[in-house]
Amino acid sequence: MTHQIATREAWLEARKALLAEEKAYTRLRDALAEKRRALPWVKVEADYQFDTAGGRRTLGELFGAKRQLIVYHFMLAPGAKAGCVGCSFLADHIDGIIPHLEQKDVAFVAVSRAPLAEIEAFKRRMGWSFRWVSSCRSAFNYDFRVSFTPEQLEGAEATYNFAPIQPPIADLPGTSVFIKDETGQIFHTYSQFARGGEDLLSTYMLLDMTPLGRQERGAGGDLEDWVRHRDRYAAPAEAEASAA
Repeated sequence: MTHQIATREAWLEARKALLAEEKAYTRLRDALAEKRRALPWVKVEADYQFDTAGGRRTLGELFGAKRQLIVYHFMLAPGAKAGCVGCSFLADHIDGIIPHLEQKDVAFVAVSRAPLAEIEAFKRRMGWSFRWVSSCRSAFNYDFRVSFTPEQLEGAEATYNFAPIQPPIADLPGTSVFIKDETGQIFHTYSQFARGGEDLLSTYMLLDMTPLGRQERGAGGDLEDWVRHRDRYAAPAEAEASAA
């Protein structure tokens, strides 16, 4: 490895200069969060229903006793052998934060189009405990622009991340946020897609502090270059492909 080597004094000067930029970034992030909270809300009119471990449930019932609900649109299509590797990477960051979210009046649930039995099987394999429900009998994922019809896959109009897209596959990742008022009316407040989900990946935040960084130098320049299901890192790439 070759890299600039400096005295402690020179390093400190450079570090302080970078700190000024980091503080500016923190203030900008705070300002963006405030603008995010200030977005107008959209009333949810549809009666979305989901298959859950406790039976059929409405979107309102997914809130439980909380006023706010975060939905992660997890890419697991009907018949898939395993969940999306990137979604699984994100899911590995979830279980430990659920009690903290609940302290701030927030419920969390993952939603996929796969039937509940297929969701439960993969969830057991990965050892997760967060709630994960099926929208297989609902238009929920389609309405929130993370799933695509056969016609859209063939070229019909489609949007993702608030822009036109020719979807490469039937499902893409995203997060949608909702709030419920005292009358039970639900409002959609926010959604993020694509690299917006990186904010949920503390692994990336830690890697970004290291000298070698994310080291994503593959063709896609993203996590597909290296991330596997966490129970597959010891397996050869060929075995991972067949097991996934």
